[in-house]
Order: sequence, then structure tokens, then C-alpha cells
Amino acid sequence: MQLSGLGIGALMGASIPVLGSAVSVEHLLEPGADVAMKKKLADVALNAAKSKGATYTDVRIGRYLQQFLFTRETRVQNITNAESYGVGIRVIANGTWGFSATSDVTPNGIAKCAETAVAIAKANAKLQTEPVVLAPQKGVGEVSWKTPLKKNAFEIPIQEKIDLLMKVNSEAMKNGAGFVTSNLFFVNEQKYFASTDGSYIDQDVHRIWPTFTVTAVDKGAGKFKTRDALSSPMGMGYEYLDGLETEKIAGPNGLVGYRSSYDMVEDAILAAKQAKEKLTVKSVQSGKYDLVLDPNHLGLTIHESVGHPTELDRVLGYEANYAGTSFATLDKWKTKTFNYGSKLVNIVADKTQPYTLGTVGYDDEGVPCKEWDLIKDGILVNYQAIRDQASIIGEKESHGCCYADNWNSVQFQRMPNVSLKPGTEKRSVQDMIKGVDKGIYIIGRGSYSIDQQRYNFQFGGQLFYEIKGGEIVGMLDDVAYQANTQEFWNSCAQLCDNDDYRTFGSFFDGKGQPSQISAVSHGCATTRFNGVNVINTGRKI
Repeated sequence: MQLSGLGIGALMGASIPVLGSAVSVEHLLEPGADVAMKKKLADVALNAAKSKGATYTDVRIGRYLQQFLFTRETRVQNITNAESYGVGIRVIANGTWGFSATSDVTPNGIAKCAETAVAIAKANAKLQTEPVVLAPQKGVGEVSWKTPLKKNAFEIPIQEKIDLLMKVNSEAMKNGAGFVTSNLFFVNEQKYFASTDGSYIDQDVHRIWPTFTVTAVDKGAGKFKTRDALSSPMGMGYEYLDGLETEKIAGPNGLVGYRSSYDMVEDAILAAKQAKEKLTVKSVQSGKYDLVLDPNHLGLTIHESVGHPTELDRVLGYEANYAGTSFATLDKWKTKTFNYGSKLVNIVADKTQPYTLGTVGYDDEGVPCKEWDLIKDGILVNYQAIRDQASIIGEKESHGCCYADNWNSVQFQRMPNVSLKPGTEKRSVQDMIKGVDKGIYIIGRGSYSIDQQRYNFQFGGQLFYEIKGGEIVGMLDDVAYQANTQEFWNSCAQLCDNDDYRTFGSFFDGKGQPSQISAVSHGCATTRFNGVNVINTGRKI
């Protein structure tokens, strides 16, 4: 169900123009079927599929909630609430996958859906020469997992959220912005998984992303400059916007997570001033520079140049028609000698770091989530693999990175959190800058381009500061750096320590045909790369 433009009446103040009519959002908070009922419904699917010849079955009963708010200057442009509820059933019959889904969440509807999935698998088997091989997975019994949150964002009144966005916009305009847009994105996935392995898993997953873009304008010169929010999407509740003190918590893999607050108004004020400053700063001179990259910037480079090329389905060519392949081919992995980066580069995949977007207790195949190495001391050592891929790379079990974005989507391999481990030596950002003679300090995600093999790339940013003789001497503009993935990561020369470790997030990462969306975080500390090619992106009219 899609409801656009909640507003005017009881939800909004009369002075705020909103599209659409007032609609209650109480339905979003109504509890779904209880766990006992979900188990009974899941057993209907498991038994029905088995009776028709399935040798393996898993069932996902899902309720998916979304709330998105959009504003511009003094106006609310749109408020969208979405709710979806149904069942997806996946089976193996005659050695082949079959999948079917239904919104008829009744015993009869579910049984018919399971029978359809088996029929599809048997039809597919006529076209498949090799049977599906699943990595073994012991059932976990009846378990549950929830995102650790203090405030459910869906329980916060719409008016309070709009008030925040209006304040963000107002303060940005007061401090030099000519235009400003601000948004809040909230997602809640209520997922119940059951399989013939003996797992019955109930999970409640929450994600949040506050963001904005401010624009400063020089009408006389016909110029404009923007600055986006420096927030990171998080696996948290509304407390992310609630002024809590930062709390650092070590995850099971040793990488830290943060339960911290983000001051959206303060960031908007600073963004307006910085966008205005960008109108008059000097343009960069192209050449070789040492780059000091903030986590809010480097996270995207990790996502594109490490996260995507180590997806095993891309490596195998399954994504070639839509998103491309990968330069990190199996022959490079088999040698265990391929220098993906310098010896300082240790990159891990996981779905366990607290408060990150990809973190859950179990993936959508019922596999307990964990952490594993992708790049160890600069060497490519592994990929991201799920149950029917693990044997291809000699793994005895899945990595637990299977995901579907809805009950009616089939689950497949999706990127987990992919993070660069911080340095072991005590080092602050200021310490790192002191060691740079000619460089640029880059903050925030900007425009980017990367080829279909995730090898040759170009990345911009939000803010650029020139470094000379170990000091920041002023702001720059029109900066982008170019490299290939191997060259770039082999230029990694220095890392800040765990105290500077932070996360960046991708809230709407697309993949697959039909396309599905997932959310994933990338952690790192501020990192230095030596001798990177920087170009000037300015265009003279």
C-alpha cells in the first residue's frame, strides 16, 4: 500500500503546504501475526513443498514498512508511507531452484504458493545440467534478533519530524543557502524465516538516514555550489537524531560500532557556510597529490572498488548483463599472491558491526552472520559467497550474506558491510596531516565514475582542503582523483587508529534483474594515499 502526502489536517500545521490529504499512520504500528502463528504458517509451506517433491524449502514471511519525508525550503514536498506483507517460498526440486510468492497469507494461500514453487523448480530442471549444491547449514531452532534501538522512528509523530526538517532548512537559509532540500528515510523489516534445516528465525530490522543538500548561489557570476549532509545512514532508531552522547561498542569481530547522535541542524548551518565559501575558493591545479581521505568519503570508494568486485556472482559473470563483472577474477584469488593493496590494507566483510546498515543476526538463508577476510595484508584472499556458491571457492559454509529486499523478491548474494581495518599505531587526523608535504584532505561523498569491472575510476567529494608543509592552508574546489583499483590501494601509506574509526553508508544499493535494493555500511579510519593523480573538474563557459 502506498500513501503519498500525509499532511495538512491533524498531522501538520496549517502554515505548511503539503500535497495530498491527511491519513492516519497508526496502521504502520499495528502488530503483525505473532511468532507462534508465523511458525504454523511456515510449517504449512514446508510440508506442502515436501509433499510435492522438494528436497529443500525455505519460507520468508515478511512485513516491510517505509516512511520517507521530503522538504524544500519552507515547503513539505511529499510524505510517503509504504507497507507490504506477504510470503516468499524457495525450494529445490530435481536439483533446481524454484521460487514463488503470495500476499494471500492464509494456510490455503501458502500451500498453493509452495506447490507453485515446486512446479517451477521441476520445469527449470529440464534446462539445468548440474544440480544445485548447498553448503551445509545446521538449523538454529527458534531464535530472534532485533536492531538495538531506543526510539522506534515509526512511533515518532510526523509533526516532530517535519519540525526538524523545517528547522534544518530555515537555519541553512539564514546562513547563506539559496536553496535547500532535506529528507528523512526510515525502514523497518519484520522478517520471519523457516527452513527444512530446522530454523525458525524472527527478526526486526530498523534503518535510518537523515540527509540534505544546500546550495549557495552567486547570481552576479552565474555560479552555484552545493554541500550535502555528512550524515551516515545507520542501523538505529530515532535516537540517532535525539542528541545522545556518543557510545562506542566493540562488535564480535573487534571492529567498533557507534550509538551516536547526528545534529542535522548544526551540520546544515555549517554546510550553508561552506557552500558559500566554495563560491570564491581557488580551483585545484591538476597533478600528483597525497590524499588524506575522511571515512565519510573513503566509504564510497571502498564500496565501489572493493565491495562490488569481491561479490562472487559478479566474479562469475552472473551480473554481467546489468552491473558488469569484476577484475578480481578467480585466477587472482587462487594464487593467494595478488596484491590488491599495500600491506596496510586489511579489509573484512561482515554483518555483525553494531548499528551498521547490513547488520542482522541471520541472513535470508538462515545462516548466522559473521566476519571474514576479503583482503589480508594487501592480498586478495576471499569473496562474498552464499550457500549455493560456497563450494565454488572451496568454502565449507556460507558467509551469511544472502538477502532479499521484500517477501516477493528471491534472495541472492548481496554485499555485507565491507570495512577497512584501522591502523594499530596511535595516530590522529592532525598527526597524519603533519606528515603530508603536498596533499589534499577530502571529506564527504561526491560524484564518481567506475568501469564495469570496478577497475578504472574517478571520485569527487564534498569538501577539499589543500595541505602544504604539514598544514591545511585553505579550501580548494573542482577536485577529483583518478586511479585504477590496484594502483590506488597499493598507494595506501598510513592509517589513523581505532579512535577515528567511523562508518559511511549506502542506503539504496541496487543489484540484480529485476533490480533489488539493499543497505550496507563501510567502516574505516582516516587514511592516507600517496601520489594519486588529481584532475581539475572545473568547466569554463
